[in-house]
Amino acid sequence: MTETVQTPQTEPARQGNDRMRRAFFRFRQSTLSMVGAGMVAVVLFFTVFGTMLAPYPDHVAGGVETAARFQPPSAGHPFGTNELGQDVLSLVMAGTTVSVLAGFGVVLIGSVIGTLVGSVAGFVGGWADEVLMRLTDLTLTIPSLILAMAIAAALGPGFANMVIAISLSWWPGYARLVRGEVLAAREEVYVTAARAIGANPARILFRHILPNVVSPIIVKMSLDMGFAILTVAGLGFIGIGVRPPTPEWGTLLSLSRSYMPDYWWTAMAPGMAMFLAVFGFNLLGDGLRDILDPKARR
Repeated sequence: MTETVQTPQTEPARQGNDRMRRAFFRFRQSTLSMVGAGMVAVVLFFTVFGTMLAPYPDHVAGGVETAARFQPPSAGHPFGTNELGQDVLSLVMAGTTVSVLAGFGVVLIGSVIGTLVGSVAGFVGGWADEVLMRLTDLTLTIPSLILAMAIAAALGPGFANMVIAISLSWWPGYARLVRGEVLAAREEVYVTAARAIGANPARILFRHILPNVVSPIIVKMSLDMGFAILTVAGLGFIGIGVRPPTPEWGTLLSLSRSYMPDYWWTAMAPGMAMFLAVFGFNLLGDGLRDILDPKARR
């Protein structure tokens, strides 16, 4: 008979697998979280393959068909056509790529900047904390959409400029969140032990503290994705973001508002796509919060 011997290397791996299984079990127990995960999976699928699967790719590239303008929903055009005769379904499918990638870029850049600012402020303390937090507070006093509009107007239209403009107004929330987590984590025993063995401050911060405060950052990123998509659409709606013929949900809504309510289908498809994406990311974020944030578990 053979015995399985638990080595020091296999024990942490086994405990990590057990935690993952328990977390996934808790996630599956929430019906709304599973619905949100399914909706996000559909949105991500069209983000990757939407342009390739569009039934009228020439319309996505800017082609027009004036003879078919303002056709109501039918078998050939499930969401009708717009003022240029373009298939609305194809434009919405291709616009998913632009809107979701822009939202992901905003959340990623904003979280990186905010994490660096908040971690340095919380770990270093003193005058660095005061300067960085006062800068954060100053940025928070300006409405994020107004600040993003001002930066985007200065940089000019375009996908990259739009993402940069929104990101520069998005980081303060992460900075305050990370600062609070770092202030609590730097007093933990493992940080004291790392200092005792001579670890330098950079190693303590990036190797020991930040990996232990990443859970609330992930939760905030998932919850922020929906709001980032709405902000991207807002800039496109007022004409500062992506310009036609590049399809984007906010731009499609802006062009269709002149034809409401007679040609309602031109606005219904991008509006519903935006609603499903935002709703799905919010439900997924709530599920991740229940798993990753012990204080928020029901």
